[in-house]
Amino acid sequence: MSITFCHFRAATPNILGPTEYQVNSKSNLESRLAKKTKHSNVVRMPRTLRGVLNVVSANNGNGNGDGNVTLAGTVVVNELNLSTTSVHAGERSGRPSVADSLTTPLVQSSTYFFKDSEQLIAYQEGRYESYEYGRYGNPTSRVVEEKLRILEGGEDCLVSSSGMCAATTMLLALVPPGGHILTTTDCYRRTRQFIQTVLPKMGITVSVVDPADVEGMRNVLESRVVSLFFSESPTNPYLRCIDVATVSDMCHAHGCVVCIDGTFATPINQRPITQGADLVLHSATKYLAGHNDVLAGALVGSKSLVGEVRKLHHVLGGVIDSHAAYMVLRGMKTLELRVTRQNETALKLARRLELHPKIDVVHYPGLKSHPEHKIAKGQMSGFGGVLSFEVKADLMTTAKFIDACRLPYIAPSLGAVETLIEQPTIVSYWDKTPEERAQIGIKDNLVRFACGIEDYGDIEADVLQALDQIP
Repeated sequence: MSITFCHFRAATPNILGPTEYQVNSKSNLESRLAKKTKHSNVVRMPRTLRGVLNVVSANNGNGNGDGNVTLAGTVVVNELNLSTTSVHAGERSGRPSVADSLTTPLVQSSTYFFKDSEQLIAYQEGRYESYEYGRYGNPTSRVVEEKLRILEGGEDCLVSSSGMCAATTMLLALVPPGGHILTTTDCYRRTRQFIQTVLPKMGITVSVVDPADVEGMRNVLESRVVSLFFSESPTNPYLRCIDVATVSDMCHAHGCVVCIDGTFATPINQRPITQGADLVLHSATKYLAGHNDVLAGALVGSKSLVGEVRKLHHVLGGVIDSHAAYMVLRGMKTLELRVTRQNETALKLARRLELHPKIDVVHYPGLKSHPEHKIAKGQMSGFGGVLSFEVKADLMTTAKFIDACRLPYIAPSLGAVETLIEQPTIVSYWDKTPEERAQIGIKDNLVRFACGIEDYGDIEADVLQALDQIP
């Protein structure tokens, strides 16, 4: 195929870049397409245009289709066909700058491109900061990580698709096969289930002690090589509290990593890293996001430990969706306002219910009657928005009380703007026998109450009227 001359102008100049090209005769179309510059009329054609320009049909002008192309004058190239235009128009060179956007942009991309191999090599060698693939990071989720890292006082943060994803990935990454875990009696059921039923398949064993049994913890540390201490503080559902500083010092003396699940506290009320813990974990679904509309998890700590977890996270793929990350980011902007309100409501309600004749006991670290009240007072600036209490009733009468509450939703979560109520026996342990529930401390008359941001007077009035409806 031969070409005599072509000078054409792109009709859609912002799709792929340059707008004018010149082709000399007796040359290959791809190799000789050239961008005009001040210094030369002929330069190498931009790589992005190769193979996408359909200038004219491959006819010699008389319609016989013999493949000899004679081109002359200016040709309007709307020959970046509609399909190509639909893909690229306005995005290659027409993207707006978002540096001045007030809100952090939501980046939905699953992959990221490099302008050339040199830039890619620079990225691989750490000389160029960017992103490669969605499983390895995202600009929106990275902002969430940085915000939470600063709030918790850590060196690094990793966000993931759920709190359980954060917990299980952390455990798998930091506890070696044959390792030993030290944990506490009161904890979230699914965490307990993973530790006691999944990890043993890798030869990992566990010792379980009461949250206040410091001597019991010391005995385990002295008699076993413990890889990790892991506990909530406050715990779920009895709001027990770990003496973070004491436990951290004790564990570090034996080379044991300390991870505290701070979901119930949030960094507004407690910052375990500043108290000696190595890691703090969150179900960001709860207080951090705060609106019952997203699932997310997070782990904060040293660069070395979070880095180890990140390596496995990249393999397992429990990645937070960028929209979910954006929702967490938005929720965190009001975290202090919401948690302060929920702290106040929970403390008032705990004090009120502790005096009620139909309540047997209230579990809340802000009460002087709580077994770890002094510990909580020493390491927490607020006591959280969740309380649990035992109604002086049997299983079904307690359920009748919950059904009589009009304001809270019956739902298994916490930390959001809506008040939630649940009966752990029914929500989380209905598949267990009464004997099995008793063995792990779950009572049929136990109620968990997660305060929202509604008016305290309305919450109190509703709980009291519901109590009036049971004998």
